[in-house]
Order: sequence, then structure tokens, then C-alpha cells
Amino acid sequence: MFDIKWIRANTEAFDAALSRRKGITTRSADLLAIDDRRRDIIVRLNEAQEKRNALSKQIGQAKAQKDEAKAAELMAEVARLKDTIPAGEAEERAVELELRNALSVLPNIAFDDVPDGTDEAGNVEYFGRNGSPETAAKIRAPKPSFAFAPKEHYEVGVAANGNMDFEIAAKLSGSRFVVLKGEVARLERALGQFMLDLHTNEHGYLEVQPPLLVKDDALFGTNQLPKFEDDLFFAPHGDSRLALIPTAEVPLTNMVRESILPEEELPLRFTALTPCFRSEAGSAGRDTRGMLRQHQFNKVEMVSITTPETSVDEHERMLTCAETVLQKLGLHYRVMNLCTGDLGFGAKRTYDLEVWLPGQDTYREISSVSVCGDFQARRMDARYRPAGEKQAPRFVHTLNGSGTAVGRCLIAVLENYQQEDGSVLVPDVLQPYMGGLKSIGGR
Repeated sequence: MFDIKWIRANTEAFDAALSRRKGITTRSADLLAIDDRRRDIIVRLNEAQEKRNALSKQIGQAKAQKDEAKAAELMAEVARLKDTIPAGEAEERAVELELRNALSVLPNIAFDDVPDGTDEAGNVEYFGRNGSPETAAKIRAPKPSFAFAPKEHYEVGVAANGNMDFEIAAKLSGSRFVVLKGEVARLERALGQFMLDLHTNEHGYLEVQPPLLVKDDALFGTNQLPKFEDDLFFAPHGDSRLALIPTAEVPLTNMVRESILPEEELPLRFTALTPCFRSEAGSAGRDTRGMLRQHQFNKVEMVSITTPETSVDEHERMLTCAETVLQKLGLHYRVMNLCTGDLGFGAKRTYDLEVWLPGQDTYREISSVSVCGDFQARRMDARYRPAGEKQAPRFVHTLNGSGTAVGRCLIAVLENYQQEDGSVLVPDVLQPYMGGLKSIGGR
């Protein structure tokens, strides 16, 4: 969310930056007009309060002079002002809410070097801050080759043989759910545990088990509300409601809401393996077969809380952490720098990791890694106090990334490691989590 004072001081820069975002017609003039009304009300309220205070003193002077007529006249004027001030205060609150609502639906401003574009066709492949296609090729596994036509994940023998059951899931819950059984369920669990161990043991993240139900305030803090309300599942909770988390980014990031952290504690790095719940509003007809787009899925999330000076470097670090998952699994992938038309609502820059799926003969997103600047921190009122300084606390910077989506990683392993007999080889790093199994399924 933006600071209206900053917008007022940087109107041209704000308008130019916001015009790069897809479908945004709001301009600084629209917001400043609301703020001007708010400021006028405040001036009128201050003037009324000052006048009431001055008249109250005059009442005392009139009574001291035994001028009861004058005192009565002044008291009547004070009573009138006393009645008008609450109405003005209510008007101020209404305009403040109008301004807050107008600001809360505006997306973050992209970094200047984020590529311009209207949709995913404008995304640009990214090879690292100082990388190249050649260096990327050295660290990324090559595309697998097959002596047979590779199948999609739900057609691979070990999955198709009753271990990936969409029919039972439909009876239980409807479409876009799946029941995993046997070796496929174990492989999915192994993937999540491997990712958690990697991020906690090698990447310095603190494992967290957060609540799966959160308040509206938490959703507002990480910008799911108000814009993406239709994508959420809600449950009644007393006189209010709670929402099932669409991603662990929500509870992990909000762990620092309404707080002032010592700079010495930063960066904070959290990770969690949780179910995620999304209604997939607006995705009718997309990825209807298989596990690609589900209402419920597991994901390992990474969240970092940093100072403004370190957030860009932390973004590159977080990307490396997510890449390491795919590198250790021996999966071919690419990294895309999202253009302004495909950039997430709260992000200043986003890197998407897209894994190669031979059954589909295409790349599919498996992780998004974003730096948000102070956009979410302002919504959460999350600040830190600079070390050794007496200046006012500053807003932290927040980052989030999936490390990675477990269900999509399962899809990638099934498709990339499938064998002609329907079995699937188990990647080396997963074998300890699979009781030493080197393959699953097969005839």
C-alpha cells in the first residue's frame, strides 16, 4: 500500500510507474482529490475545536464579570459547535476509509528494470544477476530424453494404477481434488520433507507450523484482500469469519505485523510446509485434467523479513534456495523474469521457476519468488528500529517464494523419471525418505 504523502510529493513518478501495470486507470489526481477533501475536513475540525476552546474561556470571563446574557450567548455557540464536531469527525472517518479503500486496490510499483509487457508473453528468461545461458546450462539438469512417448503425470503407470484417484476425490469433495495413495502418497510426502530439511539445514530458514485459518487483517496485510476475495475459502467464526490460507506466505509474513523489530534481528527467514486452499476463481476450463490446478495442495513456503538495503540481495538468495531444490532433484527448469503485465499484485519483481514437463512437452511454473519492498509492511504496520540511531522506526521489506509447490514437484518427478514399463525412478536425494527405494511401480 502507498503513502499518500509520498504520492503527493512524487505525482509524476507515481503516475508513470503505475501506468506500467496492467489494467490500472487510477492516477495521482484521483487519490489527491480524496485526500484534499480529508485535509479540508481536518482544517475545519481544528478550527471548530480552537473556536470552542476560545469561547469556553470567554464564558468564564463573562461569568466573572457577572454578564449572564453574554455567558448564555457564548454557551449556546459552544453547544452548537459541540454538536457539529462529532458530525465532522464522522465525515473525516468516512473519507479516510474511502482513501484507504482506493489505495488498497492499487498494485505495487515495479522496479525500473522489470520488463514491460501485457501478459506472460512479455516475460524474459533470467540467468542470474551475472549469469548467462552457458552458466545456467552447467547447473541445471538437461531435458530428459525418452525412447518412448512420455506420458502426462496422471497417465504414468504408478499413478494411473489407482494411486492418483480423481474419481474418489470427486465423490468426497467435487472437482479439482485428488486422493493420493500408496507409493505416490509416500513420494509426495518425501518431497515435502526433503524441501523442509534443505531449507532449514542448508539455507538457514526457521521451520514454522502456522495456523491454517487466518483473520481478514492478515489477508489484507499480504494483499489477498480486498482484491482477491473470490479466490479464498471462508469459514464462519463467531460473529466474524476466518479464511483457509491460500499460501503460508500469509501467516509467516504476518508474524511481524504491528511490531517494531530491532535491526539486529534482521533478516528473519521462515519456512513452512502447509496445505494451501484456493477457489481458483476465473480458472474454469484451465488445467482440468490431473493435479496442476487444485483447490487443495501442499507447498513449502519461504518468507524473509529484511531491511530496505538488503532486500534486493535477499531476493537473489531466495531464488537460489528455490533453484537448489530442482537442481538436487535433477529436474530441468528455466527462470523467468516476469514483465509488468504478469507481475503479482504485491511484487516489485518476481522470478518464476518453470520446470520442464515432458508429458506436456512444455514448461510449467513450480515456484514464484518475489520481493515486495515495504508494500506489505505498510499494510501490516511492520517496522524495525535502525541500530544505533534515534530516528523513527522504518518499514521492513518483505519477500516470499515457494520452495517449492510440492504437488507440482510430484508431477515433475513422475513425468521426468517415468520408465517405459510404467515405473518411476526415485531421485537419489529422495531415496532416504523412501526407505531406500530406487523405483516405484512397474510391472
